[in-house]
Amino acid sequence: RLSDPDVADVLEGLQGIAARAGHMRVRTGPKDPALRRARICYDHLAGDLGVQMLDSMKRQKLVRQSKQAIELTGEGKRFMAEELQIDADALTHPRRPVCKACLDWSERRHHLAGTLGAAMMDRFTELKWAARDPAPGSRVVNFSRNGEKRFAALFGPDQ
Repeated sequence: RLSDPDVADVLEGLQGIAARAGHMRVRTGPKDPALRRARICYDHLAGDLGVQMLDSMKRQKLVRQSKQAIELTGEGKRFMAEELQIDADALTHPRRPVCKACLDWSERRHHLAGTLGAAMMDRFTELKWAARDPAPGSRVVNFSRNGEKRFAALFGPDQ
């Protein structure tokens, strides 16, 4: 299964090796603006908004990143509980990290994967901030007007 976290780890590792070896294509995809803006990557948010979210989380000191290793800070745990009602301590999984950097194939920068990235995407859906495009095979994630406002308030460029 391509949705398996182990397969995702292998594919992301291969992307990193290709980048270091200089074997990356020049054109980054996708051309579709909606797919570039927000899409599902396995089970977490990717695209412009996924990268923006991780950048904001680093600026707000909710996470610390060293290469691909990302750690949720104490402030990050508090933020998740208070702002999104996510219990970060409940996200521990024996085969998957809580936080992980995932290379975004359109932005060529990282977005947040791991059990926290998945829990945040699930929460955005529960709150009706975002929904996957219903078209078969689509990976586009559409944000509602309210969802865009709430997302920007928590993870906008000024946060």
